[in-house]
Amino acid sequence: MTNNMNVVREEIKELSQLCVKNSNIDPNLYNKYDIKRGLRDLDGKGVLTGITEISEIIVKKNVGGVLMPCDGRLYYRGINVEDLVRGHGLENRFGFEETAYLLIFGELPTQEQLLNFTKLLSDLRTLPKYFVRDIIMKSPSSDMMNALSRSVLTLYAYDENANDTSIPNVLRQQLRMISLFPLFAVYGYNAYNHYHKGGSLYIHDPRPDLSTAENILYMLRPDKEYSALEAQILDIALMLHAEHGGGNNSTFTIRVVSSSGTDSYSAVCAALGSLKGPRHGGANIKVVQMFEDIKSKISDWKDEDEIKNYLSRILDKQEFDRTGLIYGMGHAVYSLSDPRARVFKRFVQGLAREKGKESEFELYSAVERLAAEVIASKRKIFKGVSANVDFYSGFVYDMLGLPPELYTPIFAVARIAGWSAHRLEELIGNGKIIRPAYMAVSNHRPYVDIKDRK
Repeated sequence: MTNNMNVVREEIKELSQLCVKNSNIDPNLYNKYDIKRGLRDLDGKGVLTGITEISEIIVKKNVGGVLMPCDGRLYYRGINVEDLVRGHGLENRFGFEETAYLLIFGELPTQEQLLNFTKLLSDLRTLPKYFVRDIIMKSPSSDMMNALSRSVLTLYAYDENANDTSIPNVLRQQLRMISLFPLFAVYGYNAYNHYHKGGSLYIHDPRPDLSTAENILYMLRPDKEYSALEAQILDIALMLHAEHGGGNNSTFTIRVVSSSGTDSYSAVCAALGSLKGPRHGGANIKVVQMFEDIKSKISDWKDEDEIKNYLSRILDKQEFDRTGLIYGMGHAVYSLSDPRARVFKRFVQGLAREKGKESEFELYSAVERLAAEVIASKRKIFKGVSANVDFYSGFVYDMLGLPPELYTPIFAVARIAGWSAHRLEELIGNGKIIRPAYMAVSNHRPYVDIKDRK
């Protein structure tokens, strides 16, 4: 059997070389035909493919008739996300549930509406009988995003109206997924931690009186304990990750798939597959791994010359994973600053103080400042470069004791709110199926009979 598999591997390796040979398009053709590769111009501006009222990203301002880069701003339904976070902080309450309401229904809820909505999410946070045993426990996955996708697809089998795309039914399905994603993520990890890593197995039922952020920590930790600051910062992380315009890869994916008329579970799984990619939702894991490498190789964390020298070696593909990337720095849209990173940083310092990690926070701050200088000196860039939300989110999750396997699933727990709003907007708009054009550049050739092929 082993010998046979070795033969199969060699055959596949040979076939893969043929695949590469005949699928490798000359990159110069993109410039020749003015193709916006990645649906982006050279200056980073995205190709306009749709219209939305759900969120807006502002990165430039008009100065004397000329558009100039400015500090980034993010709006949810016209409300500045920094004001949204600040408002909840002043009132000392959790904000993810209200953020989900705002994104989906287009307006801030009254106190009564928010209480009813929170209760509705709690009522929907119930899994089918034996779901945990039969779906999550029996085949634990080593990848939490795949486990999350499997749980979502399995919900289809329990839904008598799974294919109904009427708005009331889709709203029910999406709200149910918003409520269940924390369970899928945490339970999936607990099963993996037990069966693959030998840890203790425990399943804590969510509490109806707790917020989404509190329930994540409550279900994940063996002792169910967490501090008020921990829950507050995780709640802020969920708010900041809940939505980011229609053009990000996973949101665009759910709109493309929804435009075909498919069911909610298939559409959400397509978005999950997109988010799983290291160029999208998996970036914060890379940031944490990069900093572990930095801490192990820099003797003095306060020596700016040593830090700059190390960052320069990263860009030269001599350090860390040798990709030439300083993870957490730069964004496809933002240039001067990412508002989510700005918000996060204000709270990260407090959490670092509570966890006794002030020195790590100072190192992060130094790298954030110095990396921009090093990148500008060594790279030809068309816009500014600054820290993005992933730069600090991985550090936050690490201080919260969240396992790295859950970093991207927690992103999904938040972003399902934005995905739900975009799926509903796409269906309500009743637009055409999204089908962009591709240019064929292959040469025409005659068919050759099999006996004459070489």
